[in-house]
Amino acid sequence: MPPVLEAKNLTKLIGERTIVDNASFTVAEGEVFGFLGPNGAGKTTTIRMLVGLIRPTSGSVSICGFDVRRQFEKALACIGCMVENPDLYRFMTGRENLEHFARMLGIRGESEIHRVADLVSLDHRLDQRVGTYSLGMRQRLGIAQAMLGRPRLLILDEPANGLDPAGIREIRSLLRRLAHDEGLSVFISSHLLGEVEMMCDRIAIIHNGRIVREGPVAELVSTRREMDFRVGDPERARTILAARGFTPRGGGDRLFVTMEESDTPPIVAAFAENGIAIYHAQQKFQTLEELFIETTGGETVG
Repeated sequence: MPPVLEAKNLTKLIGERTIVDNASFTVAEGEVFGFLGPNGAGKTTTIRMLVGLIRPTSGSVSICGFDVRRQFEKALACIGCMVENPDLYRFMTGRENLEHFARMLGIRGESEIHRVADLVSLDHRLDQRVGTYSLGMRQRLGIAQAMLGRPRLLILDEPANGLDPAGIREIRSLLRRLAHDEGLSVFISSHLLGEVEMMCDRIAIIHNGRIVREGPVAELVSTRREMDFRVGDPERARTILAARGFTPRGGGDRLFVTMEESDTPPIVAAFAENGIAIYHAQQKFQTLEELFIETTGGETVG
């Protein structure tokens, strides 16, 4: 199937400064796609180009096959969007908020209100004022609002911002369910790298305006395989590792060694043969946070 979202060679110049430089990526149907980048990397500018708020200097964006520049209304009809905290009327009930935004979209009847409220598990609180909602409930109501009109692509900028751990978990479970059960494509920007790692199927990292890494999360975070050793004589262990072509890192009695799993048994055997006590030996995979810091040179995500 063609991608729900396709960005091709997006470039944005402001004066002589290149904000986004030849960025390309796709989002498939039913996929949760994470978009990450340090502060000032071009992330917000890219999102604005995706939804038609600003025009790219060159390149194109298509949503559900519609070009955002040439077929703006058809493309935007496929999108639901929420940027950080949703704009809600706190003196109104959840139902009244949804009815208000449904009228703006030309949607009539209660069936769509009940559908989106049920999707975000707020049907039992619809008739209570939004001012009584927790932050997590307001975020879910904002997502329900974005789901009005049955979009095929949901674009969310920091949907878990300010939430406690329980609220973050609710949003993560909701988005995974919407993607996998409803076939909705979700494009999410977030600075919570641990959540992105658990939530997203694929990610792209933008740095200095360029897409520097893109791919399935599971593949990207397993590009570096390490063994984590805790041994009784680290200096002798380092000598044994160096003799076999490995360069360990770490300090004290902890050694981290980049190696394939098949390389581990001979190393463990060599430690044992040389009388080196082994207290711990476990395979360690690179986390998304480690990948991000390595890719961006340690700049702050935002």
